[in-house]
Amino acid sequence: MDVNRCNTFKYGFNTIDSGFSELECVDEIKDLGVVIDGDLSFESHVNEKNNKAYQMIGIINRNFRNLDKITFLLLYKSMVRSHLEYAHAVWNPYRAVLIENIEKVQKRATKLVFRCKKMSYRQRLEYLQLPTLKFRRNRGDMIETFKILNEKYDPDIQ
Repeated sequence: MDVNRCNTFKYGFNTIDSGFSELECVDEIKDLGVVIDGDLSFESHVNEKNNKAYQMIGIINRNFRNLDKITFLLLYKSMVRSHLEYAHAVWNPYRAVLIENIEKVQKRATKLVFRCKKMSYRQRLEYLQLPTLKFRRNRGDMIETFKILNEKYDPDIQ
């Protein structure tokens, strides 16, 4: 984060007993599992989630040899993809590098299936009946937009 950003403005609030309390300037902060940085690139968040997903792939690879389609899908969806998609509506990446880095995780994971080892990525996705992660994020955004525009949420919930 730019040092000038912290020195230019003082943010805070007035309190009754101690006067003005200044808020601390930080480069990034984690809130509800999402790492938010100063320029909202979410690069740190994507890297953290990718590393966690790769760890899960390693666990699956060490404990399961010659995975079949059904077992792989069960393990992948619960142990890997859940990390890559958590709160994606908040951090959905717009930079091609981050989008590709996220997709690389799924590319590697689909190679764990015994019958998919020599297939191309597209062929593996078709065989496993999996969409790309970018497609899933875009689909989720469209579903949320539809719900908002068609008042599918309860307005009494605060």
